[in-house]
Amino acid sequence: MVAVVLGSGIVFLDSSVVNLALPRIAEDLPSDLFGTLEAQSYVASGYLVTLSALLILAGALNDYYGRRKMFAIGLIGFGATSLLCGLAPSMEFLIVARVLQGAAGALVLPGSLAIITATFRGEEQGRAFGIWAGGSAATTILGPFVGGVLVNSVSWRAAFLINLPFLMVALFATLRYVPESRDEDATGHFDWLGSVVIALAVGGLAFGTIRGEQVGWTEPSATISLAIGAIAAIAFPFLMLKRRDPLVPPKLFRSRNFTVTNISTLVIYGALYVSLTFQGIFLIGTLGYNEQAAGIAGVPATLLLVLFSTRFGRLAARHGPRLFMTLGPAVMAIGLLWLARIPADSRPWVLGTTGDASVLPPSDYLVDLFPGLVIFGIGLTTMVAPLTTALMTSVPPSKSGVASAINNAISRVGSPLVNALIFVAVASAFYSTIAQRVPDIDTSSQRFRSEVAPLNRPRDATPQIRSAARVASTDAFHLAMLVAAGLLVLGSAINGVGIRNPSREASGPGAEVPSPEGGGGPTGPVQVPSDEARTTADQSSPGSGPAFDPSPNTSSS
Repeated sequence: MVAVVLGSGIVFLDSSVVNLALPRIAEDLPSDLFGTLEAQSYVASGYLVTLSALLILAGALNDYYGRRKMFAIGLIGFGATSLLCGLAPSMEFLIVARVLQGAAGALVLPGSLAIITATFRGEEQGRAFGIWAGGSAATTILGPFVGGVLVNSVSWRAAFLINLPFLMVALFATLRYVPESRDEDATGHFDWLGSVVIALAVGGLAFGTIRGEQVGWTEPSATISLAIGAIAAIAFPFLMLKRRDPLVPPKLFRSRNFTVTNISTLVIYGALYVSLTFQGIFLIGTLGYNEQAAGIAGVPATLLLVLFSTRFGRLAARHGPRLFMTLGPAVMAIGLLWLARIPADSRPWVLGTTGDASVLPPSDYLVDLFPGLVIFGIGLTTMVAPLTTALMTSVPPSKSGVASAINNAISRVGSPLVNALIFVAVASAFYSTIAQRVPDIDTSSQRFRSEVAPLNRPRDATPQIRSAARVASTDAFHLAMLVAAGLLVLGSAINGVGIRNPSREASGPGAEVPSPEGGGGPTGPVQVPSDEARTTADQSSPGSGPAFDPSPNTSSS
């Protein structure tokens, strides 16, 4: 557990913590090839794109060559590239190092859940998924804080170099304690063609989405990347049906729980991405929270996940995941409905300033935000570990690496795509409200849109425009929360109808996971694959027996 929580936690951490260092990086490392903003975006997006694009390939490599081996290689690679990032002499060097760091991270993420699946069983497996979820959430809480301290007190380079001691501990734990496991049915013919096609599909969609959000959807690089990704994504399933040893066996999707869990992941984590994105924009850009207060405002929800995800993982293993996967998104939706009532005149909570700001949260935060965030956190805590349990127990343990990678890829690519579609509607509503309140202004002009960004306070604007923009952004935020709540209700319905709990007979100690060829239904805990792993599981299990990923397997965020 130390190995997988530290390993995956560092990968999640570097998805967000480096964003805090970007302004300092731009000051120290001017670029000869890129503009300042463009270079910063490549430092962030280069990591995310390669991480997303190579996830499914990395998951298949974990199953094929051994999860312990590939996990260890990923840790070594991530440490080496973190060192390169921390010592980067130029912006171009840093961008290349970040791309390589994302590739190393792709080896680590699917291996972490696959190792848990292969090592634990029964309620202990559900508890392990809960610990993994809590550990991932803890990095979400501590990451921005630790990153901010390192950047402000030491150097932006420390945000990369701090990875090294933790990775060394994770590597030692991996080599000393993690048993090896792999797909024993591997034939010796790895599907490299399928690997290239799926990398183009996921990478193209990921880069196109990130680039489109940064520079506009009419930018040729964004549209071309999206087109390549879409074509490859359409071609991939047909290719898998023709391949002798496909990278992603189509028979995996005969498992009802596997298919339903991935569909609900797209919907639920898309809603999660939307809600977190617009909350940050609204709190800082419209209500006037500073970055510290906006970050701390969401801590209650994440603390609930840290404290109670283990409990819900065990309950899901004991009683089945369907109830928790149904109730969780519904409760999350109630929390967003509460946030959809925040008034435009809600007072900000700003830390570390003087004047009318307060170090303690004003009553507006306690009334307008806190109840909704707590309700949202209760629903999130109820859902994430059971969702991971349902996913990882729905496929044979021999395919756990690629199964985890598929779910990760869906969350990392699907969530920004859902957010991009909703952002178009929300921005349209914002400008429509502005036009109604200030009829003599052309809201379609580029000058106006650069001065009054969607959901942002206008700078150097007249009081009339400023007042209209505040109301318009509040209405747009309400719309985003309502749409996200609707997606969560849809995800709850999908899980309630589609997920099947394992029968008591199938969930006893040592029960085998049926192969997806058998029709896919619910499965019991996995069979421990080796004598060493079986002994470890038996010693740690009292009677016998995803987890929050900021991407999910949502981190996101």
